[in-house]
Amino acid sequence: EPQRTAFLLRKQWTLYSVTPLYRFSPARLRDYASLLSAFIAAEKQKGLAVEVGVELDIKVAVSSLPDLKGSDQDQAGILVQLSLRSQASKKNSEEKMVWSGWFCCVFGDDLSKNVPEDFTCLPLFLANGAESYTSIVGSWFQKTFDCRFRRLAISPLSLSWMAAMWTGCKVDKTTSAMELVFSVPSLPYPLDISYAIHPEDAKALWDTVQKTPGEITQEEVDVFMDCLYSHFHRHFKIHLSATKLVKVSTAIASAHCDGIIKFLQSQYLTGVLMLLTELAISQIQ
Repeated sequence: EPQRTAFLLRKQWTLYSVTPLYRFSPARLRDYASLLSAFIAAEKQKGLAVEVGVELDIKVAVSSLPDLKGSDQDQAGILVQLSLRSQASKKNSEEKMVWSGWFCCVFGDDLSKNVPEDFTCLPLFLANGAESYTSIVGSWFQKTFDCRFRRLAISPLSLSWMAAMWTGCKVDKTTSAMELVFSVPSLPYPLDISYAIHPEDAKALWDTVQKTPGEITQEEVDVFMDCLYSHFHRHFKIHLSATKLVKVSTAIASAHCDGIIKFLQSQYLTGVLMLLTELAISQIQ
């Protein structure tokens, strides 16, 4: 339901893979919120994640995201939110959301089938907010559920797949160009090349490459990218094949090789999460 997942859109999320959680119970989310709140308070006493000179209340909310599932076998998504309010204006102060993170598993059936019953598979974690809060929340989950968090990078190969897949998606308004960003290696200074393609031109190219609608092959992705490279070389005499693809931006979503994602279309949210779940599972295995 778009209205229930709208808060996920147009925010920058950092990606992590997570090993299965041991003895995690969706029925105990309120208990987990209380325990995590106490853990954060203890960390606060050590001077972590606190604004200097300001006393803050940290409220923790843990809730279910039942819409973020790909199949009946998937575990419902779990949302963790941290909000703050100052002690001085505690009575009339509105809470300020400072950090959000959520676990999900979209079409992660292969992983779920291969773990014991005591484990819950939520292999993909996305965080928005200060890294200090991500570290504290991640530390609590790792200690409580014997799991492990790991930053999830996106390879140039996966980025090229995203470029092809998202180019073929239909959206109501295609006002934004498809942009590919390439990093030039072996230079004493950082140099990026930005390559913008009109969305209708990119879609027309993909339609000539894709043989079977609804199915994508590695060969089709390679041909699509090679055509873009050839066009760029014809105009600028630069071989993009010698560079590294580091970012893809389309009307559907944008993704960076460092594991940064931004969702732009709610109707394609599940499809993007399916691909990210697959990447997270491959890193765990």
